[in-house]
Amino acid sequence: MMTSVFHVMSLSMWPIIMALSVLISFISMYLSMKVGFNLLSLIVVLVILSWFKDVSRESDLLMEHSFLNNIFFKTGMILFITSEVMFFVSFFWCYFDFVSVVDCEIGSVWPPKGIQSINPFSIPLLNTLILLSSGVMVTWSHFSILYNDWFYAVVTLGATVFLGVYFLFIQYQEYMDATYTFMSSGYGSIFFLATGFHGFHVLLGCMLLSGSLYRMLLMVCDSLSHYNFEFSAWYWHFVDVVWLFLFIFIYWWGY
Repeated sequence: MMTSVFHVMSLSMWPIIMALSVLISFISMYLSMKVGFNLLSLIVVLVILSWFKDVSRESDLLMEHSFLNNIFFKTGMILFITSEVMFFVSFFWCYFDFVSVVDCEIGSVWPPKGIQSINPFSIPLLNTLILLSSGVMVTWSHFSILYNDWFYAVVTLGATVFLGVYFLFIQYQEYMDATYTFMSSGYGSIFFLATGFHGFHVLLGCMLLSGSLYRMLLMVCDSLSHYNFEFSAWYWHFVDVVWLFLFIFIYWWGY
């Protein structure tokens, strides 16, 4: 009997639980935008962590992932990031549509009358420097793991996660200090949708990097086997690039 080079996955309930959790989370967000979404988002986070644990067990303990599997993982991650790029393209498309066709009901100007936009050279610029610094840190960590420099790989990856969490904290303060809300014309809606979903992606990136950091601390990550960290780094760079577009077009250009 010929042995298959493909990894046949064992039965798992995580995909269906994840799909239902995300579906209910977005329905709850649409209905309330308050407590329900927060609680159900926690369920999504727990599912992601549990799923990640099972995949790590298959790779590290059971040794079920072959080189061919890793190629498929890379292809899947590239397609996933591509879909995320198109997701944010829709936000920018909507924003440029607002800017190019300014309605007389909002004063025929952009931002609309009554909207005091955030100074891009205050908190947004600080957040830009934080994310760019985190991008440098995760690249440093990647090169460190390639040269099996465990200490610098762990320290710089830990710094990346810290900067990501700090970014989210500052963005939360920015939301609290904003003089407009989600319901403040099209500007408020697209601003909070675009930057809010970016913040969610930063949170997801922090989770992925934290999982890679945990594997590094267990010393199961080396120069020959660090695909999970490489995928997390790709995702983090994607988050960085999206923020640069948000800073230029929504914060700076819309000021």
